[in-house]
Amino acid sequence: MADSSLDFDKNDPRPSWDDYFQKITREVAERSTCMRRHVGAIIVKDKRILATGYNGAPTGLEHCLTRGCLRTQLGIPSGQKQELCRAAHAEQNAVIQAARYGVPIDGATVYCTNQPCTTCAKILINAGVKEIVYENPYPDELGEQMIAEAGIKLRHLAPKDEA
Repeated sequence: MADSSLDFDKNDPRPSWDDYFQKITREVAERSTCMRRHVGAIIVKDKRILATGYNGAPTGLEHCLTRGCLRTQLGIPSGQKQELCRAAHAEQNAVIQAARYGVPIDGATVYCTNQPCTTCAKILINAGVKEIVYENPYPDELGEQMIAEAGIKLRHLAPKDEA
């Protein structure tokens, strides 16, 4: 019998597993302390959430909402020189949280509000993630190429209109 973990029964009034997890990912993104983009990520395995992450400054450090955006101050466009930022990305924080609390994520699926950048792609590849589901595209061809080369399924899930 095929794995139908994310299949949707048309007679079931509940959201599909994909829609359920993606909605939670959007809620996680609301904790973001980034002034430019609120991003959330969750790591899921066997229909269970293992870890969550959002973009923001490292634990205990002043975040951009109170300090101001370094990237804006330096005039850095979106998608360039990502190392010049106080924040860790949502995917990075989710993997870090799993590692910090000893939660194995090999073979898991990551749901993200945004398609991962190259740095996050490398982290997710090395963490053993098998699938990445994202809502909003991000213009990073190298990250997308690396994910494909690693054999990780990359799936776009269009946002659902919510009332």
